Amino acid sequence: MKTLRNGALALSFSALLLSGCYVVPVGPNGDPWYVYPPGVPPTAREMNVPSGPLPVVLNARLYPENEIASQTGMLTGTVTNMMNGKGRFQLNYRGETLIGEATRVSNDARRGVASAYSRSGAFMSCDYQMANPRQGAGVCTFSDGAKYQVHLGS
Repeated sequence: MKTLRNGALALSFSALLLSGCYVVPVGPNGDPWYVYPPGVPPTAREMNVPSGPLPVVLNARLYPENEIASQTGMLTGTVTNMMNGKGRFQLNYRGETLIGEATRVSNDARRGVASAYSRSGAFMSCDYQMANPRQGAGVCTFSDGAKYQVHLGS
């Protein structure tokens, strides 16, 4: 009987010691690594949310300024303002997608240049001025000589 009581006491004691412990997996950087059951999404406070301003997608409307541009008419595209002086530029021109970047000119927080290129070799170059992070205007010239007035934002 004494052996049974000592065994029960030892088990109770070890269960009591381990009752407040649990294992949390951690990632390589030491942060906790959460495992969610299927179908249960993480809550917003558990997700990594980037700090600082989030990128803003601006509509770009290009209006013809010369005879060559008039043959194609108005163009539309997008500029993703990364809010750090850089942006991504994309538009369709004569059935081709031109992709490039926009960069603010140093020492001038509002003025910038943009360039885009297609797989076939067509390219464009723009100079623009931003009134604020969500609105601006400028001029774009294409490799075939087409010239457009560009308006950024709404």
